[in-house]
Amino acid sequence: MASRIADSLFAFTGPQQCLPRVPKLAASARVSPGIYAVRPIDLLLKGSTRRSRRCVAPVKRRIGCIKAVAVPVAPPSADSAEDREQLAESYGFKQIGENLPDNVTLKDIMDTLPKEVFEIDDLKAWKSVLISVTSYTLGLFMIAKAPWYLLPLAWAWTGTAITGFFVIGHDCAHKSFSKNKLVEDIVGTLAFLPLVYPYEPWRFKHDRHHAKTNMLVHDTAWQPVPPEEFDSSPVLRKAIIFGYGPIRPWLSIAHWVNWHFNLKKFRASEVNRVKISLACVFAFMAVGWPLIVYKVGLLGWVKFWLMPWLGYHFWMSTFTMVHHTAPHIPFKPADEWNAAQAQLNGTVHCDYPSWIEILCHDINVHIPHHISPRIPSYNLRAAHESIQENWGKYTNLATWNWRLMKTIMTVCHVYDKEENYIPFDRLAPEESQPITFLKKAMPNYTA
Repeated sequence: MASRIADSLFAFTGPQQCLPRVPKLAASARVSPGIYAVRPIDLLLKGSTRRSRRCVAPVKRRIGCIKAVAVPVAPPSADSAEDREQLAESYGFKQIGENLPDNVTLKDIMDTLPKEVFEIDDLKAWKSVLISVTSYTLGLFMIAKAPWYLLPLAWAWTGTAITGFFVIGHDCAHKSFSKNKLVEDIVGTLAFLPLVYPYEPWRFKHDRHHAKTNMLVHDTAWQPVPPEEFDSSPVLRKAIIFGYGPIRPWLSIAHWVNWHFNLKKFRASEVNRVKISLACVFAFMAVGWPLIVYKVGLLGWVKFWLMPWLGYHFWMSTFTMVHHTAPHIPFKPADEWNAAQAQLNGTVHCDYPSWIEILCHDINVHIPHHISPRIPSYNLRAAHESIQENWGKYTNLATWNWRLMKTIMTVCHVYDKEENYIPFDRLAPEESQPITFLKKAMPNYTA
């Protein structure tokens, strides 16, 4: 069951009621007399004046529309600055970008980037290794010395520091760490070992995420929940709702298990390298874990390894959510997919507190990384500045805030071609208590 949930990683849904669609930013809108409804997302913003849309006929488990008399007023154009500002405010964004024209290619965007952002600097690369090793060592020292009531802070620091190891391996996988490819393979494998992450399987799958970002079915990082899977059985539906609800910040663990240890998921040309990575990971588990237990006991293994590892998966899950998930960002089938739009319009730049940015090597400066994965992490900010100068009006920008997370976790669930996502509590309100809990418990402020 975990694997089925992981295959559709990161999405929300609910029984399909007659509620309006998420506006397509490039589409024009007409309003005529009829039945209207208020979208749940509009309730996130007090005083929001969102346009009414004609009720959409339900597909399954029809519950009926809430009828009301409405006098239609011509709304602002769906691609107007005013409309995007309202959407940004309601979703927790600083800016929602215009739709990129269809005739713009990924090469057009790449050609505007300064050549120096692609240059590998060995000194900067190894400086990032020093930062991660030092911060992780400090974290282990804090765990060893901290009284019990300060352990959560020590775990948070150490989990964030070890996420920096992942980013270093991530650069190695994209061939942006060193000009020596053997060095990259060795450093990448070693950086992933404390995370018990097999380097080569992750690299192969992650390359496909970049090649097919936000492509329905084919993106290997995550997918909205398929409607047919949500409706397949009551037991699976409850598991999906809970998995994409309170435990969603750790759902990358299911993705880790499902995608990286099954040889059948890899091409024949990849299998030998996958086996080497798996052997390294199993060796670490067979030697490293017993050694930890021998030195500090089973509780020490939980204290020094498991809790920081869960901290890493918190960042792995939430970073992935924020980078590519919002009610206005669509997943598209292959025949409608556009690479430039998926990478520029479909990726979110999110500012985090400085200590997180430093320990995680600017992984959240994510738009340039999707324009070209060959840009080293230490050059992402310079590349981002260039993109803002040349393509800034098309970009999605945010500073981490509770409303942003609340929108993602309570709205972005089940795939829908027209609305992009349908929340769980619209499709199955009687089974969506975890989502109801999140709506009540999560703050809604943006500051």
